[in-house]
Amino acid sequence: MRAKLLDKGAAVFSELELLEMLLYAGNPRTDTKPLAKDLMTSFGSLSAVLRAPAKVLRDHRGMGDASVSALKIVEAAGLHLSHSDIHNRHVLASWSEVQHYCITRLSHEPIEHFMMLCLDNRNRLIAEERLSSGTIDQTPVYVREVVAAALRHHAKAVILVHNHPSGETEPSRADIDMTAELRAALALVTVTLHDHLVVAGREVVSFKSLGLL
Repeated sequence: MRAKLLDKGAAVFSELELLEMLLYAGNPRTDTKPLAKDLMTSFGSLSAVLRAPAKVLRDHRGMGDASVSALKIVEAAGLHLSHSDIHNRHVLASWSEVQHYCITRLSHEPIEHFMMLCLDNRNRLIAEERLSSGTIDQTPVYVREVVAAALRHHAKAVILVHNHPSGETEPSRADIDMTAELRAALALVTVTLHDHLVVAGREVVSFKSLGLL
């Protein structure tokens, strides 16, 4: 498989084969195909395996610390690559990369998280702030913390992002009301709210595209 990778590139590998190779890096003396198959059956996809919490992976039969570490290193590298695609770039002109980054960041989280992308006066990403985490269907959002974070990073504009672990793509009434409140509060300190994105599985829903901003 290593020779195949070097000769033809990673694109020719299936998700199962990629996972098998990653597990082999953490345990080179073992046939990792049965474990890779077992993980794919349990989690459903390579991305779900990579995004699974370390404790959940460690509790899986056949997984040791070396294998868990190998998977979490790949996850961290993937997040870094996605972030590098949009950092210091005009995010409104790189919208597909922004959506991909948000999916990579939040799509497999089992609970709701609320984060904010901070932009400069040229709409380039300068900082990311995760402001709260909650339960499977809600997370607390405090106006003062959102405003304070925007000011701390000297943001001229922001994009709000939160996930729906349930997979529900429609913003809730609470989401809509909270967004209106945040937009008004940010405007008082001359920070523009460009959009609020909801990540639901592999989909991203934009408040602006829905006419809610």
